[in-house]
Amino acid sequence: MQASLTAFLERAGLLLDRLEPMLPPRVCAIDWQSCLAARWQRQGAHGWLKPLRVDSGLQLDDLLGIERQRDLLLANTRQFVAGMPANHALLWGARGTGKSSLVRALLMRFAGQGLRLIEIERDRLVDLPQVVESLGALPQRFVLFCDDLSFDAGEADFRVLKSVLDGSLECAPDNVLLYATSNRRHLLAEKQSDNENWQRVDEELHPSEAVEDRIALSDRFGLWLSFYPFSQDHYLAVVRHWLGQIAEAANCSWQWNEELEKAALRWALGRGNRNGRCAQQFARHWVGMQLLQAGG
Repeated sequence: MQASLTAFLERAGLLLDRLEPMLPPRVCAIDWQSCLAARWQRQGAHGWLKPLRVDSGLQLDDLLGIERQRDLLLANTRQFVAGMPANHALLWGARGTGKSSLVRALLMRFAGQGLRLIEIERDRLVDLPQVVESLGALPQRFVLFCDDLSFDAGEADFRVLKSVLDGSLECAPDNVLLYATSNRRHLLAEKQSDNENWQRVDEELHPSEAVEDRIALSDRFGLWLSFYPFSQDHYLAVVRHWLGQIAEAANCSWQWNEELEKAALRWALGRGNRNGRCAQQFARHWVGMQLLQAGG
């Protein structure tokens, strides 16, 4: 009898070990007084908000050369935090130009006034009704942030997402707003044939209507902000800014000169892009090399 019970318990234990990964994790309610940001997670049929640790080092003043975009989104966010009408925003343009950083810097600017950030991936936007419903009764103001929102040619789920955005955001409580970033203005890959309206395109009798259907998703955002590749002068100005910030924090002396400028330009050339991310990476590399040489 004892042997049978032991065998049964062993088999039950093995079964529970196999089932445990399929069960949703134990979720604790988020204390939004102390938590500034969260990410929407999903496992199977279950979704929940996971608290995030936020890096408070990035400030709006660190974002150089995008003053117009910064001021427009700042004003929109200020309206939202104050309980006034505001628009969902689409930040589109070249990579590494400060789109995501601007949204995160705004969180730090308005966190003391009740602004909170929830990151939600493109593939999780179908859960938008569930997320929005869970936030409506809270006193804080929530920006739902979708980074790198885009669709490749042939993907049809943008139509599903369009319907979800319509249904979720039009009836969303006034303490929820959506900010999204993308490298594409209309969120979808565009072909030259899209503009060849004088002939049939992909057997479409009315190609302009097909194009309208594909770009209608971006119309869900009332505020469009464009971000462009950096000029050389813009890039070098950002390099100098980050050199000052990082070198000061590391107690490393530096002086801008022709040699340092050429090194920054070679760094950007090696990566095939001049942008804010590249400038910050060069500053970290250069300061780290100086500290290593000084310590060696």
